[in-house]
Amino acid sequence: MFRRSKSEAEAVPATSSSKEGGKGRPTPSRREAEAAARARARGPRDRKEAARRQRETRAESSRKVREAMKTGDERYFLTRDKGPVRRFIRDFVDVRFSFVELMIPVLILTMVLGYSGNARLAQTGNLVLMGMLLLVVVDILLMRFRLRRELTRRFPDAPLKGTTYYAITRAMQMKFMRLPKSQVRIGQKLPEHYR
Repeated sequence: MFRRSKSEAEAVPATSSSKEGGKGRPTPSRREAEAAARARARGPRDRKEAARRQRETRAESSRKVREAMKTGDERYFLTRDKGPVRRFIRDFVDVRFSFVELMIPVLILTMVLGYSGNARLAQTGNLVLMGMLLLVVVDILLMRFRLRRELTRRFPDAPLKGTTYYAITRAMQMKFMRLPKSQVRIGQKLPEHYR
């Protein structure tokens, strides 16, 4: 049997259990794993334990969904967000500059002008706000027509029911608030195939 001398053993670095990409804990023995599996398979003893297990399961499920919404892992998406058509719609909306992005600064400006005490400035602020709302409506209508054209070109056999509502609700949100998180940058060229 090959044996290392004491100096050779000290020269070899000790491996850390928290290595990069590792699970950070030792692998359980077979006996421990089987005992844990039996404990999970055993039904709850009373109503409180059943409710606790159900809460833990729901919390774990919602944690996975939240994490997937941030990272773009489609396995854990909600049903309304799954599929290549929905992914294309999200990318189509996210790649455009939308006038909705300017709504909060315009609202703040309108509020400041409204509380300035000057009636003329307040009226100007209201006109700016109305003009901005009109721009948002026109922008959304143009987006809808372009989106429908692209969907019929890219997904000729896919049903289009609900796609306009999905796109408009996403477009009406500020970019940093959209879930699932945006996977494209503004102005980026979209891939031709989403299958």
